[in-house]
Amino acid sequence: MKVPLLDLVAQYNSISHQIEPELLRVARTQMCILGKDVESLEISLANYLNVKNAITVSSGSDALLMSLMLLGIEPGDEVIMPTFSFFATAGSVARLGATPIFVDSELDTFNIDTKKIEDKITDKTKAIIPVHLYGQSVEMNEIMQIAKKHNLFVIEDAAQSLGTQYKDDKFVGSIGDLGCFSFYPSKNLGAFGDGGLITTNNDEYATKLKQMRNHGMNPKYYHKFIGGNFRLDAIQAAVLNVKLPYLDSWHKARQKNAELYNSLFAENGLIGEENSPMIIPKAIYQNDNLKNYHIYHQYTIQAADRDSLKDYLTQNEIGSDIYYPIPFHRQECFGYLNCNENEYPIANKFAERVISLPVYPELTEEQIRFVVKKITEFYHKK
Repeated sequence: MKVPLLDLVAQYNSISHQIEPELLRVARTQMCILGKDVESLEISLANYLNVKNAITVSSGSDALLMSLMLLGIEPGDEVIMPTFSFFATAGSVARLGATPIFVDSELDTFNIDTKKIEDKITDKTKAIIPVHLYGQSVEMNEIMQIAKKHNLFVIEDAAQSLGTQYKDDKFVGSIGDLGCFSFYPSKNLGAFGDGGLITTNNDEYATKLKQMRNHGMNPKYYHKFIGGNFRLDAIQAAVLNVKLPYLDSWHKARQKNAELYNSLFAENGLIGEENSPMIIPKAIYQNDNLKNYHIYHQYTIQAADRDSLKDYLTQNEIGSDIYYPIPFHRQECFGYLNCNENEYPIANKFAERVISLPVYPELTEEQIRFVVKKITEFYHKK
């Protein structure tokens, strides 16, 4: 049995009858950049996330970059973030000449350890970028209290968490000053190419971001400030407009798949004991009021002998990946920061142990049982 890490063809086949007419409609209108499809998407996303403004942009990475530009982050400034995340979080800060400041992770959630943030704050600190990793929210109440105490901006990196709810039922991306999302094809809500979103409850921010994404131009050929080409294509908006109504049902399917993994791993004696070879993801905000407490963009476990396990899964045609093998403090491009390895024991542990398993909505129970069977075989052979 083949089990891919992600099967976008299966998703496409289920809604192709809706998407293909929309692609043809956009092609025939030749209204390719921004326009009514983009405007419609922005309204729908603002309503879905219960936020005043949703501004579509060219990618999740550009969403971060634009947010930092908007807030005036510049050389000499410091921005605090987790060391364990996708590179764009740190890369966007460094691109502006500012200094990324790294914080270790929480063992249970993979997210930034909020208790270690204040130790990193200096008179140069301007912002915090919490990352809602793998589809679960950071402890945002603590983040916002710290930011208020030290007069810092908060940019939520929610690239993997569109639709995730915090414990007070707010959606991530609606809590900080700005929220940044990605529509990369593999995301829970994925386009047919790159795309991103910035959310904010600040109308002045929204107005400037819309101008910034079009080279800072307003009116045409008049530039009060420097922006960039950060626009979303109409064809991507058309695809996302079709997909958005399905998003909650896809989240629910991912949650169901994660719950099946959890129960099967327990049945097979792979979790729960002190010497168990695996640790499964913990959904810490789960309660009766939150339908999207964890959207499982990735189902990421911690596994003993991770690299050998990955090889064994590959041999059995089971897809997996490592998100992420090298934390920021170990990246060669950040060597100039002279980070102290001893400050990041949890992130270093994750880098050696994390592996993500298939969890996409179209995954069948038979496929999940096959994955668990092969993982059980691997550990029982040892």
